[in-house]
Amino acid sequence: MSKKRILFLGETYRADAITWMNGLREFGDFEIVTWELQTSSSGISRVKRLLELTKAILTIKSIAKKFNADMVIAERTTSYGFLAAISGVKPIAIAQQGISDLWPHHSPLYLFKKMLQDYAFKKADLIHAWGDVMAQHMRESKVDMSKVMVLPKGIHLDFFAFNETHDDSMIHAIVTRSLEPEYKHEVILKAFSVLKQKNIPFQLIIIGDGTELQNLKHLVQEHNIESEVQFVGRINNTEIPKYLQRSNFYISMPITEGVSASLFEAMACGCFPIVTDLPGNRNWITEKVNGILVPSENHLKLAEELQWAFTNSNVSKKAIVENRKFVEANANYKTNMKKIADTYNDLIKIKSTTP
Repeated sequence: MSKKRILFLGETYRADAITWMNGLREFGDFEIVTWELQTSSSGISRVKRLLELTKAILTIKSIAKKFNADMVIAERTTSYGFLAAISGVKPIAIAQQGISDLWPHHSPLYLFKKMLQDYAFKKADLIHAWGDVMAQHMRESKVDMSKVMVLPKGIHLDFFAFNETHDDSMIHAIVTRSLEPEYKHEVILKAFSVLKQKNIPFQLIIIGDGTELQNLKHLVQEHNIESEVQFVGRINNTEIPKYLQRSNFYISMPITEGVSASLFEAMACGCFPIVTDLPGNRNWITEKVNGILVPSENHLKLAEELQWAFTNSNVSKKAIVENRKFVEANANYKTNMKKIADTYNDLIKIKSTTP
């Protein structure tokens, strides 16, 4: 029997997309072909991307026909999700990547994006909400919730192994988010400069690359924390666990958050999480039980909470054990991706027998 073929519409370089496709190959034995837009979704390129999206509307049907796909899946409901909806391929599964995918809210294209999203929601056979915060937006958008699967893709628990033993004589903190403005690394650096003024010992590892790198390096010099902060740069995914396992605190301060695989990875490896107080994070973090939630862009509060967590190691030691259990129960890649793959096979079977 030949393998079922899935057309994936989305940005194939993204870790989320790679995890999604690899899981479908592993647990569904699917053959996957991909297509993606060539322009960036940020900055001045947004106009070019919109033009490319418009052109794609005219060509996506022929692309789908050429691939002879049994199913089409797409990330982002406002772009690739819409293209999947007009592709002519059935069944259709689309994934909402952010809290609403309608970002930024002040964009002049907001209503246009909402129109594309509503059409994609209507035409999809299955809609992925990687967490409850996304499902809530779908309810507010009057989506047929019988089509919605609320389930994260999960992470490789064997790969992100747990380390319960840490050096508690100082703060060993790690940040694994891209060096882009929305992740607010400057808030984190300013918080650690406050800790230095208080003579609290720390080492901060920053993994990743992005447009803010030079600005952040200048900030480190300005606050005289060069000896405590290390910029590792972009590294292979296989090396991330060893850095997480050496760290006792995971810090993430974005201004918006959907479902963060980075948070799951940190929790799996034994890092105590201190993250922005956002709906997406409240799904996983209970204040000062299994982590700490900090108001957005408040470096003084972040410094205060870091100091509290450092001096209350009894809380963090208990929390990291419970966090590992939580991730095993709710974000196990093997369990969750098999369920997703099985659902796809069922959808394909139903569509193939429906006139």
